[in-house]
Amino acid sequence: MKILDCPIEGLKVIQLDVHGDSRGFFIERFQVKRFSEAGLPHIFLQDNHSRSVAHTLRGLHYQYGPPQGKLVGVARGTVWDVAVDIRPHSPTFGKHHAVELTAENGMLLWIPPGFAHGFCVLGEEPADLLYKVTSVYNAAGEGGIRFDDPELDIPWPVRNALYSPRDQNLQSFAEYKKSPPVWGA
Repeated sequence: MKILDCPIEGLKVIQLDVHGDSRGFFIERFQVKRFSEAGLPHIFLQDNHSRSVAHTLRGLHYQYGPPQGKLVGVARGTVWDVAVDIRPHSPTFGKHHAVELTAENGMLLWIPPGFAHGFCVLGEEPADLLYKVTSVYNAAGEGGIRFDDPELDIPWPVRNALYSPRDQNLQSFAEYKKSPPVWGA
């Protein structure tokens, strides 16, 4: 396992060891001791599985109450996964970082609290996104920012994306900046 720092403080790419042959492959996705020894979060309270059809775009979502970090990976298909720094006092506030995650590349993305998360499905097959989270889901403590916000200027690599009415009607980044949540409230 290799841990790679991203240009935005706190984000990490975890490159897992992929053991493959003509029959397929095996990946150890998570082990408490190895993550702990590497200084990575290792206590997760919920596992989530999201399946999305080709060309789906989801996000940008975050949870502030209680704050939620995510360890994201793909078990099927390919996604372009994006994290946006929404910590108001961060030097990279409003900046994003993206990573291509596939079923075969053995990469995970650690997204700490204080980031909005989104992804789009690349290719023509569905994608299964698996993610562990550091706190349980709380609808009263979640929020979102429009995926196509011009100020964020995220170059989504999918055309004619499928997205939900909810995601289309999220607040702008300018609205978020007027009244950001109190993280941990």
